[in-house]
Order: sequence, then structure tokens, then C-alpha cells
Amino acid sequence: MFLFVAKRLGYGFLVLLGVVFVVFFLFHALPGDPVAMMAGQRTDVATRQAIEKELGLDEPLSIQFYLYLKDLSPVSIHEDTPEEQLKYEYQPVVNLGQENVLVVKFPYLRRSFQTNKRVGEILSENLESTFWLAFAAMIFATIFGIIFGMVAALRQNTFWDHFLVITSVLGISIPSFVSAIIIAMIFGYYLSDYTGLNLTGQLWVNHPIYGRTLHMENLILPALTLGLRPLSIITQLTRSSMLEVMSQDYIRTARAKGLQYYHVVLKHALKNALNPVVTAVSGWLATLMAGAFFVEFIFDWKGIGFITLKAVQSLDFPVVMGATLFIALIFVVVNIIVDILYAVLDPRVHLN
Repeated sequence: MFLFVAKRLGYGFLVLLGVVFVVFFLFHALPGDPVAMMAGQRTDVATRQAIEKELGLDEPLSIQFYLYLKDLSPVSIHEDTPEEQLKYEYQPVVNLGQENVLVVKFPYLRRSFQTNKRVGEILSENLESTFWLAFAAMIFATIFGIIFGMVAALRQNTFWDHFLVITSVLGISIPSFVSAIIIAMIFGYYLSDYTGLNLTGQLWVNHPIYGRTLHMENLILPALTLGLRPLSIITQLTRSSMLEVMSQDYIRTARAKGLQYYHVVLKHALKNALNPVVTAVSGWLATLMAGAFFVEFIFDWKGIGFITLKAVQSLDFPVVMGATLFIALIFVVVNIIVDILYAVLDPRVHLN
């Protein structure tokens, strides 16, 4: 197990390093003047030079990449000065002499060109909204996907089976931003008087009297929209897995012994049919957090996707780069967890 986890962590580190390389050089190839974004179009030469030096923009591109890796690394060497301590908020570990120290710190994702705020703070402030949106969408997709898949399998070649299969194919085919617009207009605009749902809104709303209040109704439409695609996939996975399990000899033996049909289905068939579903569910949480960009934007849901698209519009590269690296980190961690979980659930899978 230890070797398996170590190997997966090594692969994950290489993936993240590749993502950092691609993201850095891709965004540095795009047009835009970071100095003008931070200091304004009309500024003196001394101010521009000071900002360029702070961002490392006066260095060759290879040196800039090295400095960016140094900022991202949780363990690095820095000069032990008040400016460096304020910038990186590090904790000295070993004094290396010549005013250099080996430090442990949180990855420094630079500062926003627009607000001069730390990118790490911007992401942490908006992470909760994205997480609850993805989590609610996953719960919705998992519960109803398993139910619909069971119904389709147990009613094979009937109207309900054909209806659920066709519907799930449509759910997979329609892009999330298209379904978001349709659902928002129908249930959040035209039928809002009947549904009581808003076209836009946040999970937490500041009330002048009651303070910060929870509004769960604002979560329904974006979670429904984001959950449609995994719902369709889980439905088809559950259906195909249930059909395969129901044809096994031990199911026919259990039925021949006189066990009730639904007891056999729920206790024997469903339990063994959920392995691929569990794997899909585990992997989809990271996918939903990454795929919530357009859904958040359409429903004005203030999450990581929303602030990332806003940053793209304003060419705020540090925010976009930080969000991209954060999503990549989530994918790497979740994939490692899924590999371990799948091996634990299915004894036929060996860790290697």
C-alpha cells in the first residue's frame, strides 16, 4: 500500500509540474500588460520599474519560471528579510548563512493584477460555494442515478427502460451551459412565481436585520443543472452493471432458494453492482468542481468558476493560473483516493 501511494504521489507530482509548465508559458504568451493593470495606464517610469522588479518581469522568461516554481514550492530557500517574510508568510526551518534560510510555507500564487489581493485568499474565499454546489449536484446525481438505473434494469425493454435510456443520452449530450440557460429561464424566470426559485442568488446572503442567512433554495437550480450529466452517466452505469449482475448464477440460486425478489435485488445484486458506480461518483466530485465554471457564471454563483471567468475577461493572469493549478491538484488527489478506494472495494484489483 505504501509503495502504491508513493508511486501515485510521484505521478501526481509530475502531472502538476507539467500543468505548471504549460500554464505558465501559455499565459505569458498572451497579450496584456500586468504593470498597467496594477498601476494604471498613466504612471511614472519609477513605479513601473518597481512593479516589474516585484513581479520578476525584468528577468528573462526562464528566470521568471524558476521564480514561479520557487513561489509554488512549499519548501524553498529565501532571504531572511522583513520584505520576504511579509510576502511569503514563511516559517524558517534551517539557517543557511548569508541571510538565507530554508523555509516551509504555503504555496504563494502571487497577487491579483486587479485587486492586488493574494490569489490564495481569493480562491479560499470562493472555495466553499463551489464545493457545496459540486457536493449537492453529486448527491442529487448519485441518489437519482442509482434509482433510475435500477428501474431501467429491472424493467428492461419496457417503456420506462427506453425512456430512461433516451433521457440519459440527452443528458450526456447537452452541454452544461446550454442546459443551464434552459433551466434558468424556465424555472428561475418564467415559472419563478410557482417554483419560488430565483434566477440568480447565493447560498449565504447578508440580511440587514438577521445578518448572514442561509438560502438553500438558491442552490437548487445550479445543482440540478450541474448534476444532469453525472446523473445520466450513473443511470447508464447502474443499469448495465445491474443487468450483468442479475444474470449471474448466484442470483438465480438465491431466487431458487425462495428468497424474495426485492431482497435479492437490494441485498445481493445492488451491492455487487455498485463498484463501478462508486468509482464514477468518487471521480465526478473533482470533475464537477472543475466543470462548474459556466454554470456558476450563468447563475451568478460566486464560486471559483465565476471568479476565474471574470479574471479571464480582465486578463488577470495570476488568478486564472492559480485556479487552474488548484483544480489540477484536486484532480490528482481525488484520482489517488479513487484508485485506493476501488482496490479496497474490489479484491480482484491489486495495488501495484
